[in-house]
Amino acid sequence: MAISMTPPAGAGDFLARAGWGGAQVLPLAGDASFRRYFRVVDGARQAVLMDAPPPHEDPRPFIHVAEYLTGIGLSAPAILARDLDQGLLLIEDFGSVRMRETVDADIRLEPSVYAGVVDVLIELHRHAPPPGLKTHGLDQWLEEVCLFPDWYCPAVGLDVDRDAFLAAWREVLAPVDAQGQSVTELRDYHAENIMLLGDRAGVDRFGLLDFQDALVGHPAYDLVSMLEDARRDVTPAVEAEQLARYMAETGQGADFEAAYWALGAQRNTRILGVFVRLWKRDGKPHYTEFQPRMWGLVERNLARPELAPVRAWFDAYVPPEKRGAYWENFRP
Repeated sequence: MAISMTPPAGAGDFLARAGWGGAQVLPLAGDASFRRYFRVVDGARQAVLMDAPPPHEDPRPFIHVAEYLTGIGLSAPAILARDLDQGLLLIEDFGSVRMRETVDADIRLEPSVYAGVVDVLIELHRHAPPPGLKTHGLDQWLEEVCLFPDWYCPAVGLDVDRDAFLAAWREVLAPVDAQGQSVTELRDYHAENIMLLGDRAGVDRFGLLDFQDALVGHPAYDLVSMLEDARRDVTPAVEAEQLARYMAETGQGADFEAAYWALGAQRNTRILGVFVRLWKRDGKPHYTEFQPRMWGLVERNLARPELAPVRAWFDAYVPPEKRGAYWENFRP
């Protein structure tokens, strides 16, 4: 099911009320949700139109987190105009220089760019989260990771023990949960959600996008989201260097590193299920292209000693031919 990139019916009137009447409205992007984005061009000025249509989407969380992020000195798009009834926002345009393509085009930039986005997390984690965010902890982690037995396993013809799956994950994640949830978790913090702003410096250089699902969570979650990216391969040496640097800058120890690998495993296993659900339920089969990479990340995670209970479950129920190899030449 292709996403229609025709501007919403109310866009023209909304833009006119915002002082952008007669501007060009050009397709920009759709994402894994119902949200769509359009570039609005009026002579020399540009902005972005976000279409977050109710009842499927609600732009208020985006506004809430964007204003919090700019308030603590980070770069989130300024809100230029809003119509909450229609789910329309006009926001600052961060341009087209995205972290993903920039680093892929010149791998020599990878160490410095990843150091910068880790600096953003270090700064973010110095501040108390904004009021009103829900907590992302053990109950949520267990519910999310069940996307694997509920969606992935049936799709590849596996009949598995869901209760044993949950028990193994509970054993691994309960010690992480006991460390507490204390920071703003942007949740989708990865290279395709970071714009590079050439007219800014320091942490302000990194334009943040797609943070409307922010929660109060564990500080390792966004770090592993960035360094174990579902959409690009991060050089292992860069991952190791930035994990060590974050730990040194924030005074974290061995418990944090164990949490990093456990939450990486949880996130990556969940995403294996998410990508199947996007294919099966939402008609977006292109997400299955990422499954071999996701399996590479999961296998790395499962090799860690702290993941032994989960590794034992995978060894019992998911044979090698139903893992990454299944997707190598897969055509939905």
